[in-house]
Amino acid sequence: MPDDPDRLPDDLPDDPEGEGRDDPSTPDFGIGFGKVPGPTQGGGASGGGNPFAGTPMEGMFGAFGDMFGSGGQMPDMNLLMQQMQRMFAPHEGAVNWELATDVARRTVVTTPDPSPLATESAAVDDAMRLAEVWLDTATDIPAAATRTAAWSRSQWVESTMPTWRAMVEPIAEHVVAAMAGALPEEAKAMAGPLVGILNQAGGAMFGSQVGQAIGTLATEVLSSTDVGIPLAPAGVSALLPANIRAFGEGLDQSDTDLFLYAALRECAHQRLFAHAPWLRGRLLSTIEEYGRGTTIDVSAIEQKMAGLDPTNLAAAQEALEGGLFEPERTPQQEAVLKRLEALLAFVEGWVDEVVTQATEGRMPSAPALREAMRRRRAAGGPAEQTFASLVGLELRPRRLRDASALWAALRDKKGAAARDAVWSHPDLMPTAADLDDPLGFAYDERDTEDAGTDAAFDAALADLLEGGTDGESREDSDGEGDERRPDSDR
Repeated sequence: MPDDPDRLPDDLPDDPEGEGRDDPSTPDFGIGFGKVPGPTQGGGASGGGNPFAGTPMEGMFGAFGDMFGSGGQMPDMNLLMQQMQRMFAPHEGAVNWELATDVARRTVVTTPDPSPLATESAAVDDAMRLAEVWLDTATDIPAAATRTAAWSRSQWVESTMPTWRAMVEPIAEHVVAAMAGALPEEAKAMAGPLVGILNQAGGAMFGSQVGQAIGTLATEVLSSTDVGIPLAPAGVSALLPANIRAFGEGLDQSDTDLFLYAALRECAHQRLFAHAPWLRGRLLSTIEEYGRGTTIDVSAIEQKMAGLDPTNLAAAQEALEGGLFEPERTPQQEAVLKRLEALLAFVEGWVDEVVTQATEGRMPSAPALREAMRRRRAAGGPAEQTFASLVGLELRPRRLRDASALWAALRDKKGAAARDAVWSHPDLMPTAADLDDPLGFAYDERDTEDAGTDAAFDAALADLLEGGTDGESREDSDGEGDERRPDSDR
């Protein structure tokens, strides 16, 4: 048995030198880390057997083994107690983010997650540099990234978690508050000081859900801005080589083109958010507004709980992962979500338009990659759907094509500088209604009508102001004419 610094002396095997380990008839008397004591204690099973075999405890501990990665075997009780302590440990905010990060990392490592090789880091650097050169020909918005990086999925989790915290915390606060508020007053009175523990448990449950969602999302994202919002620290552009290669499977494209196209999109996102500093705050405030409308349907939870077997912990875990406490959307939240989807569509549409201009005549594979990326972003992959079901927030630009057409039409009509100038202030931005008529926004049809009305009003006002004395002269002239006319003509 290998040495483990965390193991207590009592947990060490009776045979510390490892003699006789190759003999299958030699029992393992070690305890802890899944070991069970004794070969034939109390007439039980032979060495290594489950002492709870044939009892209700066997199923319960087997379920715990499934939950904590023991493959249904007898779990490590030390690890189990550590997990329980972490779930109920005090934490700041509405979410246990330490637990969320741990769950996300555990989710990521269920599949191989190698660190990027030196050759992959060099390929990312080269792709980023070329992407910035090409983008300079498509937009006057300058480059914003100061550092490039090649990340593994675990590195993406660690590096983006602070931004996830800023995004999800507002939603979590209202979800946990809604869960606490859903308790009847009688239950709160009976719980007494246990209400605080229930709040800690609520933060742990939400943290577990968020961690699972982020860990699942880490298996699909291509870059730090792939969800439409820069998640990396300021000035950092990052790609995930393993995920980019997985995305390219079946597309019949070279790794060079895949890396370059992902780099173009990453750098374009970085430029836009640096050029429009209000954009990040607007997205986060919209997400917070979405969270404020959170309510919990207690009757629906009771119906789901009624069908659960309390002795089947695996089913309970599956219910939690399936969104047992997922809040239902209100009409107000649906309206906020539409605004969020429209804003994300404008971001993705601008990136799509600028990258298309940057690759035109330079990259033959760009049209095919553009179509593949459009479908992926508009439909959302399994990871994004998991994130939406667990956290209750969708980050998909459903009308990406309409938004891209709007920016392209504006460039055709007024030029790239006018297209980019719209991002200088939120009041200049198109609305969700403009996606129904992209050409109308680009060609200023409404503005032309307003301008014509304003011009007519200004001309009439100027004529009135400038003609004050002339009006008196005309009035006098008319009066004199009346005096000279005969009475019969009056």
